[in-house]
Amino acid sequence: MSGAPGGETPVRVGVFGLLGSGNLGNDGSLEAVLGYLRTAHPDAAVDALCGGPEVVEARYGIPATRLHWYRGEYRTASRLGAIAGKGLGKLVDVFRTAAWVRRHDVVIVPGMGVLEATLPLRPWGFPYSLFLLCASGRVFGTRVALVGVGAAAIADRPTRALVRWSARLAAYRSYRDVLSREALREMGVDTARDEVYPDLAFALPTPQPAPQPRASSEQPSDTPGPGTVCVGVMDFHGGNDDRARAEEIHRRYLDGTTQVVRALAEDGRPVRLLTGDECDASVVTAILDAVDSPLVTASEASSLADLMKEMAAADTVVATRYHNLVCALKVGAPTLALSYAAKSDALMGRMGLDAYCHPAREVDADRLLRQFRELERSAPEVRRTLTERNLLATRQLDHQFTALTAALFPAAHPAHALRKAS
Repeated sequence: MSGAPGGETPVRVGVFGLLGSGNLGNDGSLEAVLGYLRTAHPDAAVDALCGGPEVVEARYGIPATRLHWYRGEYRTASRLGAIAGKGLGKLVDVFRTAAWVRRHDVVIVPGMGVLEATLPLRPWGFPYSLFLLCASGRVFGTRVALVGVGAAAIADRPTRALVRWSARLAAYRSYRDVLSREALREMGVDTARDEVYPDLAFALPTPQPAPQPRASSEQPSDTPGPGTVCVGVMDFHGGNDDRARAEEIHRRYLDGTTQVVRALAEDGRPVRLLTGDECDASVVTAILDAVDSPLVTASEASSLADLMKEMAAADTVVATRYHNLVCALKVGAPTLALSYAAKSDALMGRMGLDAYCHPAREVDADRLLRQFRELERSAPEVRRTLTERNLLATRQLDHQFTALTAALFPAAHPAHALRKAS
């Protein structure tokens, strides 16, 4: 993405976030933004400041720098040396982040729930990193854009303050749902000019599934076929305010999900277990061990495209992670959400499936199976609804990218260069 015609200096674009770190949703948002840049701004010079630079470089072909100076940033620090390393890292990252931001004209934070704490989160983790980014952008005149991000009310005061100031310092904001915009407004940010668009992952190409033979109890298929149910699982322990009940919440979620998978297998349904983050593997292993059926298999999907291929070939999807839901809805699969946050309910409502939500904190296997059977009875109507909503989402994301170009890539690059130099 470098080498502007006519000898002009290419616009320098950075992408920022926990990218390449094992979360498929985060990487899918990056992929969508890179697709936009390659189409609309092919001469831009793009690089990343991210959690997994080796993965980002290998998978997406752009230079990448490690987000944190201290490599043990996301490991629990109990020994004195580790605590000192983390503390020193916070100071070093001030200068590293500032130096990286200064080299760019534009920095994009692609999607992700960067303004929420629906999962366990410490203020000195990613919220601190995001604040450093946005503050550096304001200091050096680099436009920082929070594009299609998620936000939610945050009770922890230090985390809330960092999120609020990060949003205020950003040059551009858009959200993946109305709830996110309202949450930020309630936290004291002026959102009057901010827009809401579908999640960035809806801009990814929709794969066409290859025809698959029906699996049987004698010879289960390794890929979803007719009759298959994809079940997306999550290493779910509640949110930031649930730390005292984390193990109880996890046990109830795992037990309920296991009961549902067992019931489906006993009905002769092939079940394909899907994940959305590397940490979910332990849940897959626990379910496979507990159910012990040849009809229950585990996917090795390593991208949202892989997930979508699996889901497109299945009859029905039951999913927990937000971007598992996005993938299922995008391919038009009848989908039931195990909702762990309001964002999941909002997404299902936007796609016309608000009747098919079930709380992940209180999984009731019998009620979930009743909802599942009702969803399957309504499958033809659900598929028609999803076709219409997906067409609308595509048009709305076209508007998102047009608005992003207008906000971040002014036609008068020389004038911008003069402003940056002043």
